[in-house]
Amino acid sequence: MKKIKAALIQHSHKGSREANLAHVAEQIALATKAGADLVVLQELFASAYFCQHEDPALFDLAESLDPQHADTLARKMSELARQFEVVLVASLFEKRAPGLYHNTAMVFERDGQVAGRYRKMHIPDDPGFYEKFYFTEGDLGFQPIPTSVGRLGVLVCWDQWFPEAARLMALAGADVLIYPTAIGWEPEEEPEEKKRQLDAWQTVQRGHAIANGLPLLSCNRHGFEPSPDGHTNGTQFWGNSFAVGPQGEWLGQAASDADQILVVSLDGQRSEQVRRIWPFLRDRRIDAYGDLLKRYRDD
Repeated sequence: MKKIKAALIQHSHKGSREANLAHVAEQIALATKAGADLVVLQELFASAYFCQHEDPALFDLAESLDPQHADTLARKMSELARQFEVVLVASLFEKRAPGLYHNTAMVFERDGQVAGRYRKMHIPDDPGFYEKFYFTEGDLGFQPIPTSVGRLGVLVCWDQWFPEAARLMALAGADVLIYPTAIGWEPEEEPEEKKRQLDAWQTVQRGHAIANGLPLLSCNRHGFEPSPDGHTNGTQFWGNSFAVGPQGEWLGQAASDADQILVVSLDGQRSEQVRRIWPFLRDRRIDAYGDLLKRYRDD
């Protein structure tokens, strides 16, 4: 990967698909004026985070990911990538077939063509994050997506807690790890617990960058979204989108409570330099890791 500028677009839900799209289009324009070659959108950017409860009617939010279909998000993202000549990563709710849906990140080239897609592999099922109701586990594996700015190791949200996912992307030749995200806390949680959660989220991802000698981009939403059914206190998405380099060094961090375009510079040569002095890939004991394929070592 050559030297590039990457932009993370962090924002709150604007109330409707159309308002979110208008906001994102405006932000992409500003990001490219700032020199961005690569733009990353947050998880499920076009809607509220609908997985706070289970409602079959919400499957109507899912769409075909064929950019040839008019009036789809995929078509709009393709047009924006082409209009602003930028590589664009967009997280979408994919309707693959009747009754079969995925949480899918698409990558569009500068000319609007689809460079590739990644279907979220790890699907959570927790209070306020009932994603297993909506999404089938991904089946495309951990394959970096080749683009004009480098090989993008795109993963999604809950994937960011699993070192195996980051490692497999690195082993397949990713130049950068990218995580569109929607994460937050219940407003009633204690301040100390909120701090622990945020620190853990940042630390585990910085660890992925360090362990694999790769830069990492994590783009999160912000703002309070109430629980539609009142079973929880809603979710305060904590923003704090950030970028780190291949030694976990901070390249930039967004605010916790504001719309923001975070623009950072990435230098692909840093990974080469870092991996020469920290040769983790060289020293891996691949002959001794067979038990990683077990759920748990009961012995």
